[in-house]
Amino acid sequence: MDKNKIINNAETKVKKYFERVDEIKEYNQEKVLKAFCDNKIGLEHFASVSGYGHDDMGREALDKVFADVFKAEKAIARNHFVSGTHTLACCLFGNLRYGEKLVSVAGSPYDTMEEVIGKRGNKRASLIGHGVLYDEVPLLNEMDIDFDGINRKIDKTVNMVLIQRSRGYSLRKSLNIDTIRKIIDIVKNNNPNCICFVDNCYGEFVEKLEPLEVGADLIAGSLIKNPGGGIVEAGGYIAGKEEYVDQSAYRLTAPGIGSEGGAMLNQLRLIFQGLFMAPSIVSEAVKGAILASQVFEDIGFISTPKPDEIRTDIIQTIKFGKAEPLIEFCKTLQSRSPIESYLTPVPDEVPGYDNKLIMAGGSFIEGSTIELSADGPVRPPYAAYMQGGLNYAHVKIALKGIIDNILDK
Repeated sequence: MDKNKIINNAETKVKKYFERVDEIKEYNQEKVLKAFCDNKIGLEHFASVSGYGHDDMGREALDKVFADVFKAEKAIARNHFVSGTHTLACCLFGNLRYGEKLVSVAGSPYDTMEEVIGKRGNKRASLIGHGVLYDEVPLLNEMDIDFDGINRKIDKTVNMVLIQRSRGYSLRKSLNIDTIRKIIDIVKNNNPNCICFVDNCYGEFVEKLEPLEVGADLIAGSLIKNPGGGIVEAGGYIAGKEEYVDQSAYRLTAPGIGSEGGAMLNQLRLIFQGLFMAPSIVSEAVKGAILASQVFEDIGFISTPKPDEIRTDIIQTIKFGKAEPLIEFCKTLQSRSPIESYLTPVPDEVPGYDNKLIMAGGSFIEGSTIELSADGPVRPPYAAYMQGGLNYAHVKIALKGIIDNILDK
């Protein structure tokens, strides 16, 4: 099969969708630039203090830039968060108390969040182990948001809802901003005091609006995903209403310290620069995902979202139906990676997950999923979750290898 012909034909079909991606990129780039200019970011903000990290003007300015970009009362961006899950956990533990209730309104949350909540794993360390009540609204047909179910479930007893924007390791649709708005409207109509918390991982800068602009109270994400622009080495961010951000910050550090402490360890320039680069890097990843969607459709695989669908995150799902092609897919992607292309990924146990995972990602930053990568649990429906791509050309090259190795076997 002529891989170049397949790629070129697919690219011809999808180029019309790239205009919208470019429009969103330019809108978000202007938004980010304005936040830098309004806060008068200078070289002095790249200097880092040591020890306790008190009176760090760069860290304070960084928080203000993140707050402006995401339209928040307050934000914190820190290299001290070890992962997106850690960042989300700080929001949950910081804002929920014994006897209060959390409801996940988009079905079961991402695998690692199940242990944070207490659905499995070390119950004593979890939210449930700390006396937080938990419930969830199942998806309709394991695919769509059940708005009527949310309306029935949310009442004055619910203190927080968890809205996971990205699909996680499921085949449900990722939640676009309009869907998030509709969920929040239902929740607030039933209980105005309920905290609407959005797991924003993989979604930043894919659309023009962010969840806080449609009524969310709190959002969080990882800096080795979209907002880190592919160069931030570690960390996460939290943004939203000041009281909720402060409570989250107390869980990252300690009560009385919150966002006022924590040496940034000479990471400030990278985080500022990564945020500035993020809208353009995200647009490259989205274009790569659209092309991949068309290629997989053309060669006969079930892949979502479809090429013409409105994007809200950078993830492309490919359903294989059995383990062997999933493993082969990840091996091929690894072999087309700039770092450790010579390694062969194999399914293995990963902390926080209930099934063996296979992961491919020869990335400059370990675990970075704004860089081209793919992973998936080795369980039915044996789907690969491909995401990222620092440049569109890299995605095209990887797709050529996938055509060779998957179709010719």
